[in-house]
Amino acid sequence: MKKIIYSIVGLLCINNLHAQQFIDKATIEFEVKTAIKKTMSSDRWGEMLKENLPEFKTSYFNYIFADNKSIYKFDHWDEKAKLPQWMKQDEENSWYFDFEGLKYNKLKSIAGSKFVISDSIPQIDWKITNENREIAGFNCRKAIGKIMDSVYVFAFYTDEITIPGGPCSINGLPGMILGVTIPRMYTSYIATKVSIVNVNNADIKPAVAKKPYTLSSFRSFITDKSKDWYSWGDDSEENKRLKNLELWNIYL
Repeated sequence: MKKIIYSIVGLLCINNLHAQQFIDKATIEFEVKTAIKKTMSSDRWGEMLKENLPEFKTSYFNYIFADNKSIYKFDHWDEKAKLPQWMKQDEENSWYFDFEGLKYNKLKSIAGSKFVISDSIPQIDWKITNENREIAGFNCRKAIGKIMDSVYVFAFYTDEITIPGGPCSINGLPGMILGVTIPRMYTSYIATKVSIVNVNNADIKPAVAKKPYTLSSFRSFITDKSKDWYSWGDDSEENKRLKNLELWNIYL
C-alpha cells in the first residue's frame, strides 16, 4: 500500500514539475478573422461589392519571440477565401517589441505607402477577470482592456508563456495573449498552434526607416491626411463609423 502511495505522490510531483515549465522562446500561429462585410459601407456601391466577397477575411500571422523580443507579421491567407488585392495590404504590416528596452516598432502599409513608427511601448489599462478558457492547449485567463480611448478589447492570456505580448500592438498582461476579440472592429485573433522548435532569432528585428515617426507625430500626420475621408453622402453617422474603423486599423 505504501508503495502505491509513494508512486502516486511521485507522479504528482513529476506532473507539477512539468506544469511549471515556462516557455520563453517560440513561434505562435494566429488565425485572424474579420467580418469584412460589416466593415464596409451599406450604400448601393458597398452592397454591390459585398456580393462577391466571403463573409470573413481570414489570414494567418506568426508571432515569433525569444530573449524578451518579438515580431508579429503576416504568413499566409486562407486559401478557401478569395479576396481582391486591395484587401490584402495586411501582408506588409509588422510589429516588433523589445520588452526589456520598453520599445516598439511598427510597419504599416497605408494606401500603397509604408510608414514606420518607433516609440515607447503603448500602455493598455487591463482589468483581469476570473473567467478561463483553453486556447492552443494552454489554460488562459480573461482580461478586458481599452485601446484608442474607446475601443474595448477582450483578451485571454497564459502565464505559461512568459512574454507579455500579443497580436498587433496588444500587450501588457502577465503572460502571452493567445486570444483577442475586438467587437467594434469585427475582428478576432486566436492562436492555433505553438511551436518551441526552430525559432529563428534573426527574424526578430525592427523595420528600418530613414526617419521613423513617433506615435505622436504619426497621429498628427494621419489626423491631417484623414480630414476629408468619408465626407460624401448624407449619412454622417455611417461615415463616422467607417472613418473610425479605418483609423483604428491604422493605429492598432
